[in-house]
Amino acid sequence: MFLYILGLMALFYVYQWFRELKQVPNKSEKYVYITGCDTGFGNLLAKHLDKDGFCVIAGCYTEKGEVELKKACSARLSTVQLNVTDNDSIKKAAGIIKTLVGDKGLWAVVNNAGISQPSGPIDWMVIDDFKNMINVNLLGVIAVAMSVLPFIKKAKGRVVNISSVLGRITLSSGPYCVSKYGVEAFNDCLRLNMIPFGVKVVCIEPGFFKTSMSNTSVLQDSFQKLWDRLPQDVRDDYGSDYIDQVKVKLSEEMEKKVDGDLMKAVSCMAHAVSAVHPRTRYSAGWDAKFFWLPLSYMPSFISDAILLKHSIKPKAFI
Repeated sequence: MFLYILGLMALFYVYQWFRELKQVPNKSEKYVYITGCDTGFGNLLAKHLDKDGFCVIAGCYTEKGEVELKKACSARLSTVQLNVTDNDSIKKAAGIIKTLVGDKGLWAVVNNAGISQPSGPIDWMVIDDFKNMINVNLLGVIAVAMSVLPFIKKAKGRVVNISSVLGRITLSSGPYCVSKYGVEAFNDCLRLNMIPFGVKVVCIEPGFFKTSMSNTSVLQDSFQKLWDRLPQDVRDDYGSDYIDQVKVKLSEEMEKKVDGDLMKAVSCMAHAVSAVHPRTRYSAGWDAKFFWLPLSYMPSFISDAILLKHSIKPKAFI
């Protein structure tokens, strides 16, 4: 019986592999709108899809980002300056996109823009930390998707939302985790809403990659700023050497855990855009597939114990 089940599973994965190989036709006639293209995943994805023949519309936060990306890509690529927290900026970009795509509609939007700081224990935060994170990582995703949804429906295209493994399980990254859990919920709601219209909605959940978000010095500086503004009683709860331990652990963890091969995540995003049959969810990175995702399915008392075992303990830890 075990071998029979194993055989069925093997056949299923072979069938899935062949099914996912099929690519959409007429890529040169399909427009893809990507946010957060100045650096990181968005920048690499814009270049990758441009080489693959798509008409890329890259949303960049800075003029410098636009100029450098245009230099690296073909004439098919166009850019728009985009601030995902500014409704006027989003509407202006949507107007440009409407003109570009015409009656064909927009094949895909990839909601990639995001921030990761400030992140830390909940009792280190003020409410504005949550508001800023949610404005970019969640409300920005929702606003951008809604601004181009009529064009997506016209093309029977797809919406690709970039979440995180921290949208499935939490670390000491309060605001970031809250924003990414929200992305997961929005993604699932939109997917169900769009099925009758022939629109596919996909979620990408990357693990830890070597991007500007995981830069050790940036993370250490962010934690230090949070620590410096804490009331003395909160610092006393954690202990005077807590921040130094955090900095050391960050340095060690970032060296060991982050994956320098960003194409593992970018390839998932590209497949979500270009495959005839994209997956509903992609776990990008070996850590996502073999640690974070399985951990998210475990009972809370087990996952809590595993995460706490490897965390720095406050002085007041019982």
